Amino acid sequence: MKFYKNRLSIFIFLTSIILFVFNSKIAAQGNKQMVRMAKLVIDSSQLEKYKAALKEQMESALIAEPGVLLYNAVYEKENQTHITILEVYASDSAYMAHRQTPHFKKYKDATKDMVKSLELIDVVPIGMGSKLK
Repeated sequence: MKFYKNRLSIFIFLTSIILFVFNSKIAAQGNKQMVRMAKLVIDSSQLEKYKAALKEQMESALIAEPGVLLYNAVYEKENQTHITILEVYASDSAYMAHRQTPHFKKYKDATKDMVKSLELIDVVPIGMGSKLK
């Protein structure tokens, strides 16, 4: 149960960031966006290499792809090999285009032996809010 609560807290935190960063885009585009959460478990002996590859891929996606609206990754404080990524795309087609980019393919190839498990979950935000400025 503790594992579930950690993941839920992470999801709630990351979802609140969406509103802060993309308030006008979310309102303008309605429900056309694709929001996905990825839960990964990484081989502990390769964790630092994985984090570097993920960071490089995320930065490339945010710079090069207008359809990638948000990309956040966190790891659990007490279990660093458990990583949760929250991704927001302008549309399903933006997500499909993302999967075909050279930087995403490079990331997938480089990390294929580092990832012990991967769960992809499409989510729909119920409500978002933030007091962050």
